[in-house]
Amino acid sequence: MPDLVSVHGGHSGEFCSHAKDTLEAIIQAYVRRNFRWVGITEHMPPLNDAFLYIEERETGLNSRKSFDRFSTYVETCRRLREKYASSKIFVGFETEWYTGSADLVHRLVDQFEPDYIVGSLHHVDDILIDGKPELFWRAVETLGSVEALYCRYFDQQLELINALRPSVIGHFDLIRMHDPDYAMRWDIPEIQWRIRRNLKRIKELELILDFNVAALRKGALEPYISRPILLQALDLGISVVPGDDSHGVDSVGLQVEEGIKILLDAGFTGQWAKPVVTRS
Repeated sequence: MPDLVSVHGGHSGEFCSHAKDTLEAIIQAYVRRNFRWVGITEHMPPLNDAFLYIEERETGLNSRKSFDRFSTYVETCRRLREKYASSKIFVGFETEWYTGSADLVHRLVDQFEPDYIVGSLHHVDDILIDGKPELFWRAVETLGSVEALYCRYFDQQLELINALRPSVIGHFDLIRMHDPDYAMRWDIPEIQWRIRRNLKRIKELELILDFNVAALRKGALEPYISRPILLQALDLGISVVPGDDSHGVDSVGLQVEEGIKILLDAGFTGQWAKPVVTRS
């Protein structure tokens, strides 16, 4: 069995309002499970209060407090990296992508100098699509159709890739989360050529794709990335690396071994590329 790793993991209740447990407890869980390395990738703070998540509002956070919490996260994670040096710990963060977020990401990178960033989209045209299903269908209504939403998602993903050049692309096809008919979308030419275009750009920049097994624990039939896209990544020679996207001790490493088996069966070698800092 190849080494256990997570290129996108380690969200904690201490620094993420929709997670649980302390960051130290989560790192201890990775150590117990003998992970060779793990990227801790707490979320970036919001640009302003308009982009707070619902659970953040409910706990009384605002953008200023979120920034202070993020600063404490980086300091805490670096301290824990030294304390638990037997497992390689990367100190990273996960991006957002909405109006004005690119400048904020660059400022955070310059100020905090993370080991790497995970480039993720949770919004399309500033509408949250990683939340309750009704938010996804609101975005569909705004864009005019499911197909149009997919196209816009992948167009904005390319914008993120070019603007941020993140070492890791998080859950590449997250747009399918609330779409029970997502498998048929991959055959739509307007969607498929955008997927291929983005994958080629990822290969040009030698970025890593997060093989995000959190989808399995949430009831999906397959991880992010869906198999047809995964095989294209393999064909292009793109590095694909497991990510557990853990949000508490009980999800640390959950179904990573299943994800590794899927990757090996598809033809990947199990020699996991490590993330590196990539700045535009």
